[in-house]
Amino acid sequence: MEADKKISFVIPCYRSQDTIGDVVGDIHQVMGEHLSWRYEVVLVNDGSPDDTSGAIAALARADSRVVAVDLMRNFGQASAIMAAYHYVSGDIIVNLDDDGQTDPKQVFRLIDALTPDLDVVYARYDSKKHNAFRNFGSKVNDIMADHLIGKPRELIFTSYFCARRQVVDEMIKYDKPYPYIDGLVMRVTRRVGTAAVHHKEREEGESGYTFRKLLGLWMDGFTAFSVKPLRIATIFGFIVALVGFIYGIYTIINQFIHPSDVSGWPSLISTLVFLGGMIMVLLGLVGEYVGRIYISQNNAPQFIVRDVIKTEDQADEK
Repeated sequence: MEADKKISFVIPCYRSQDTIGDVVGDIHQVMGEHLSWRYEVVLVNDGSPDDTSGAIAALARADSRVVAVDLMRNFGQASAIMAAYHYVSGDIIVNLDDDGQTDPKQVFRLIDALTPDLDVVYARYDSKKHNAFRNFGSKVNDIMADHLIGKPRELIFTSYFCARRQVVDEMIKYDKPYPYIDGLVMRVTRRVGTAAVHHKEREEGESGYTFRKLLGLWMDGFTAFSVKPLRIATIFGFIVALVGFIYGIYTIINQFIHPSDVSGWPSLISTLVFLGGMIMVLLGLVGEYVGRIYISQNNAPQFIVRDVIKTEDQADEK
């Protein structure tokens, strides 16, 4: 990869007042070993309940290469990343986490792998150090992406990746709520590769990757970038109707052959409960699509910025 260019590090921050300083310090250290590269660090506080806002503001005031963006409330990790993309000025954008598990010191493994025939390079971990719940969620998200957005099976999405500026410029044209970062990447380009990176143990705190956030990520992938769930629902409806029709014919014929047989109520009630539950699930899926269309038509914000802290040098460069 040709040097003498600029790297923009993008870090969404939530409950990271005790870790973000070390992550930025690691960035300064590794970039100090590659002086031919210019760089900046864009930190976004995603409505964190601790003093993450103050921590990133202090980092921005202390170093002209750091930009601190404070959102009005918690919009979610994907929206925080999209907010950061509006403030980057680099030729290459690197996404990483605020907890230090995505090691900044290995960033040039990604950048060196960004050959002219690739637009995006994801980290490929030798072994992930997340807890079992998050690993399970990542696996489900990976399977979902295979089938819904056409992700190559050999590619595994991770939060640590680098992309060319042109890719990010196209991604930020999506201004609707519920962004799905990996879906936007695949919408822009299919020239995506991977690079081997070691995944670090979490040193402090606990992951904020809750079931609610995981479910939100799945729904963003389901509803924002594919109509396949609706098609699956339609096919499933046809199959159930066909099975019901065949069973109805079987019941009529059986009554002629064995008039004394009477179908049991337990089996009937079980069938009704199953079909009723499936109908509610499918209606809920359709309702999710309709609800998101409604919210988008009402111009719900993807994010709202409360404050941006950067030095005069940064303002002049932008």
